[in-house]
Amino acid sequence: MKLNTTLISVLLVTQLTASFAWANDLPELGDVSQTVLSPLQEQAIAEQILRDVATSDDVVQDAEISTYLQALGSRLVSSSPDSQLKFNFFVVQDNSINAFAMPGGVVGVHTGLILASNSESELASVLGHEIGHVTQHHLARMLASQKYDTFKNIAGIALALLVARANPQLASGALTTASAVGVQNKLDYTREYEREADRIGLQILNSGGFDVRAMPAFFNTLQRGTRFAEGGAPSFLRTHPLTSERIADVTNRVEQMTYKQVSDSVEFQYVRAKLLANNGAAETSILVFEQNIHERRYSNEAAEHYGLAVAYMRKSAYLKAEKEIEWLKKNAPPHPMIENLSARLQVAKNNPQLAAKQYASALSLFPDNRALLYGYAEHFLAIKQADSAIELVQEKQSLYPDDAYFYDVLAKAYNMKNKVLLSQQALSEAYYRRYDLVRAIEQMELASKASDGDFYQKSMVEARLKELRRIQGDVKK
Repeated sequence: MKLNTTLISVLLVTQLTASFAWANDLPELGDVSQTVLSPLQEQAIAEQILRDVATSDDVVQDAEISTYLQALGSRLVSSSPDSQLKFNFFVVQDNSINAFAMPGGVVGVHTGLILASNSESELASVLGHEIGHVTQHHLARMLASQKYDTFKNIAGIALALLVARANPQLASGALTTASAVGVQNKLDYTREYEREADRIGLQILNSGGFDVRAMPAFFNTLQRGTRFAEGGAPSFLRTHPLTSERIADVTNRVEQMTYKQVSDSVEFQYVRAKLLANNGAAETSILVFEQNIHERRYSNEAAEHYGLAVAYMRKSAYLKAEKEIEWLKKNAPPHPMIENLSARLQVAKNNPQLAAKQYASALSLFPDNRALLYGYAEHFLAIKQADSAIELVQEKQSLYPDDAYFYDVLAKAYNMKNKVLLSQQALSEAYYRRYDLVRAIEQMELASKASDGDFYQKSMVEARLKELRRIQGDVKK
């Protein structure tokens, strides 16, 4: 499923409240957004996007990468003008330098943007900028300027704006589908909106404890974008017009702020190394990491060895990967990404006993790490130990109650044990957490008709089915 071409409908699902006032020096743009998109409608668009994100081939479905980005984004949101607004951050597998924000707090970041960021503060500066667009409801204001009267048209234009944010080349087709002739010139953020997002983003960056100099520094990276992307400037510049006035404004503001030197987190370094190791040909990645280590051209030596180990595993050079992991365990501080890589290596080598031992050891050090839990659960499923998978999930699921993946594991494990009711029930809960209410109800209905299950289990299913139908009725109102 392609993320940029599947967002065809918008459903009303839940309500979200938001506030807008922050920073006295921001331009007074007015709150015309609420005459077009209500908080309920903004969240409806967000949930439609997230439903497609959950199944899109374009989205990086990697627990370590997605968890890192969500944690970084949440840290910044806590310093934003509306710290109570719920945000969802995800990574798009695309080498172009781009990021985009949608109504309802959905923010997508291309892998190319992470790789082009010379520091974590640079990446944070872009996220802060996108958070500013969301909290100020810029997309909704752009829709308001078109004066469309029906929600159907509004939803169609919102779709066009989404496509434009993710892939400007697809904007014209989406606009035709939405019957939104004339909105083409409104797809790019105005200079006024960009200045506002810059100012908010800069304050978020500063309050979040990052280096504010990173914002003008990344502007310079964007201007040199032809170094990273073929065919012209980065995609980010096509939807976020960059002017000399913007650069001067941000630079002047930064000069008036207190200087503070900020180091990158090791998570940023490892995630960036992992993306680089999985980008392009494995041989090329191996060569880059080997040269960086040999020439001591790095800011974090451990990240280079980690990236090299990942690249070796892509190449199925397991002995070399194992040597790099041994170096990491001897020379780098303990980290769950190193432990997870070590366990994955044993899985790749088809050594289930050592894999189980490694996962158990790693979880004793990092008991709440999502990627390790995923890996251990997958290991149990692979060796047909359904009871162990169920026990693991039931022990840890309370840490991540909204994580659909844990319900997927339960569904597969119960299916191995021929427990139809429990398997269908778990699958229903997985769909519900992926914002697919229709399929959630379908699966719960199947669970209610299952011939197995005791009285208590059947009662739980019937109660949950009634609740899901009530939610569906509220949505349709």
